[in-house]
Amino acid sequence: MSEILLRVHDLKTYFFTSLGLVKAVDGVSFKIHKGEVLGLIGESGSGKSVTALSIMNLIPSPPGKIVDGQVLLDDFDLLQTKESEMWKIRGKRIAMSFQDPMTYLNPVHRIGDQIAEAIIIHQKLRKSEAFEKAIEIMELVQIPDAPQKARDYPHMLSGGMRQRVLLAMALSCNPELIIADEPTTALDVIVQANILDLLKDLKLKLNLSMLLISHDLGVVARLADRVAIMYAGRIMEYGEITTIFDSPKNPYTIGLLDSLPRIEEDQEKLISIPGDIPDMINPPSGCRFNPRCSHAISRCREEVPSLIEYEKDHLVACFQINKF
Repeated sequence: MSEILLRVHDLKTYFFTSLGLVKAVDGVSFKIHKGEVLGLIGESGSGKSVTALSIMNLIPSPPGKIVDGQVLLDDFDLLQTKESEMWKIRGKRIAMSFQDPMTYLNPVHRIGDQIAEAIIIHQKLRKSEAFEKAIEIMELVQIPDAPQKARDYPHMLSGGMRQRVLLAMALSCNPELIIADEPTTALDVIVQANILDLLKDLKLKLNLSMLLISHDLGVVARLADRVAIMYAGRIMEYGEITTIFDSPKNPYTIGLLDSLPRIEEDQEKLISIPGDIPDMINPPSGCRFNPRCSHAISRCREEVPSLIEYEKDHLVACFQINKF
């Protein structure tokens, strides 16, 4: 196994709202090795994006606050780092590609200028040199006619092209780790496949480490080496992608996999997990999945299951693990 690049340990990020305390990320731990893709999977509202923003130390305060934990980049704790130092790390060592291009691209600036901005800040190049490098990176992420597209504005590009622009921005300063937050959301199936193929190609070509955030198991299966299943602010299961897909041990993971449609089966009705993700202001006691779990026992409603090693590199948080 390659060297560990990023280690997240017991991360807790809470939001102090007028309605009450929201424990959006509540004791999350995982690691990412150099050259590895870790998939972070969960329903909307499970805390995936808050985890990503916590790693980047970008939680809006107020109302949010990282109350505990460590985020170690080569044993350097990002949560104890001054904002002036984080400016040097964001973009240069860790970069993030966000899920909504039209929210994060400035509509009144040319594409090339927006990509060049980080290059100017981190690599101290002149504007003309940075613009030329921006074009090179646009070609790297397979944007056709890059010199012309660099002079276009965001509204002139398709959704797939705008997503590639966000990837180009993330790659502009050769980071060691990219956080890709829902990179295929709102794209049609063909464009999704193209973006995933591009990410896989970039990972191999540049030896990138990546945190791939998605609610789509199919997306993660195509790209990830390992996967962490997240539910209501906690990690439920964690291990190699083949292990999780072939031998899941947490009822939530099993429910997610069972809900996938299968081409080889004649299904009249799709399987779904009953109920909804809990209200995070007033979550259930014990295991947060227990109200939706058909295998829950009284202990599940009273105690929080720890993430324990079921087998080598396969961690599960469940009191009923031997049933699966």
